[in-house]
Amino acid sequence: MTFPNIDPVLVQIGPFAIRWYALAYVATILLGWRYTVSNIRNAKLWIHRPPPATPEQIDDLILWLTLGVIVGGRLGHVLFYTPTLIWTDPIEILKIWHGGMSFHGGALGVLVAGLAFARANKLDALRLGDVIVAAEPIGGFLVRIANFINGELWGRPTTAPWGMVFPGAGPLPRHPSQLYEAALEGVVLFLVLRWATHRRMWLNRRGVVMGLFLAGYGLIRISLENVREPDSYMPHFPLGLTMGMMLSVPMVLVGILLMWRGLREPLPPPIALEDAHLAPPPPGSGGGGAADEPA
Repeated sequence: MTFPNIDPVLVQIGPFAIRWYALAYVATILLGWRYTVSNIRNAKLWIHRPPPATPEQIDDLILWLTLGVIVGGRLGHVLFYTPTLIWTDPIEILKIWHGGMSFHGGALGVLVAGLAFARANKLDALRLGDVIVAAEPIGGFLVRIANFINGELWGRPTTAPWGMVFPGAGPLPRHPSQLYEAALEGVVLFLVLRWATHRRMWLNRRGVVMGLFLAGYGLIRISLENVREPDSYMPHFPLGLTMGMMLSVPMVLVGILLMWRGLREPLPPPIALEDAHLAPPPPGSGGGGAADEPA
């Protein structure tokens, strides 16, 4: 198949360029914010516990998460994939417009930002994480589509009829692994998490939705690393492992642990439907806040 040569720049006005990649991040933040707020306001999702935050607190949280994604994603790319930049060209680390963002680094950045916000506002960090990760696949889909438009992060050579010849990747057809990731990390994972939040009502169980996301993303990423071309500057790891695989294994293990822990924890009695929209209870009130977390 012929690679659709889409211009990575949507609009160019003098030196100012609006790129599809940047728009993917902007759309991720806006759509993820609205989806999270809609879940917070949906009283039917909160059968045993009130929401972990108010819509207004989610509005404030978005800035923290945005900084976490940008700083964590960039530093993660440098530390995990291009550490030589630290001593050869440290100024390049600040030039995020040149590209180079790591999902695992961005996830760590979001984790740190979310923990700091929860601590500052005396919220249950695990329950706050549950509502945050439910929206993450929106970004997983949009950013991978942007990677495809940029003609980057292509797959390994293939003889499949849908293989594509990517610019700069040589003459061989390759797996469009960006589209595989958009489908699995975006659409499929979103539907799985939607099932967990709206069918299984697991937003009432602390950490289970977060655990499902971590385990699900980790397994998807590990499997897709088999068709994704490793970065040329990465060393050859034993047993065919890649950096993406090794960074995803801890996600799977932590995810399984969170699900096991959350599903074993007894649920409090059901709350009145009309009370489900109330703000999180103050610490020590017995409503599932940080102060009454089990040991």
